[in-house]
Amino acid sequence: MTDLIAKTAIDRRLAEIVQPVIEGLGYELIRLRLMGGHGKVQRTLQIMADRPDGGIGVEDCGAISTAVSAVLDVEDPIEDQYVLEVSSPGIDRPLTRLKDFEIWKGWEARIETGELIDGRRRFKGGLMGVEGEEVLIEIEEGGQDLTIGLRFDWLSDAKLILTDELIAEMLRQKKVTLPEEGGFDEIDSEDSEGDDEDAPETKH
Repeated sequence: MTDLIAKTAIDRRLAEIVQPVIEGLGYELIRLRLMGGHGKVQRTLQIMADRPDGGIGVEDCGAISTAVSAVLDVEDPIEDQYVLEVSSPGIDRPLTRLKDFEIWKGWEARIETGELIDGRRRFKGGLMGVEGEEVLIEIEEGGQDLTIGLRFDWLSDAKLILTDELIAEMLRQKKVTLPEEGGFDEIDSEDSEGDDEDAPETKH
């Protein structure tokens, strides 16, 4: 899978199972992570989905959860008991597909690479779209704005930066509802997010 939707081998296997189900309902799989499983920590399967044109609510997440649960019960790819969480991407959404960097052109993002690129792994700036297989981002370098290209397959993480302007735009488009106080999370600290407020849980 040539994107950041699923990282580990088990995540990719699970994505292969649930992605056709989610797309069959008219949604898109944005990200999938199987968490936990160490010691007494119960495993959690986190699925983030959205509509192609954006905007997903609690009822949508519930429908996805029901359909995904059914197919996972049949395929049974996870040995241990786990909790299924389905959520929307939230406002400061992860960017997991090459097309996301074109869709969100003009907004600020934080990008991380798997290896050092010119001595650094973290890049913050305005998204300038894509060119071929490269993500274009405008960063500040030596007091000047500089547009650089990062190959998509170099990326290990990417996420929009939460700003007042982004919140206002998403609310204007009616693609999100504001979470309760404290509901916004920070940039990924390696797959540990609580994600969005729309997150029905199903135990397996």
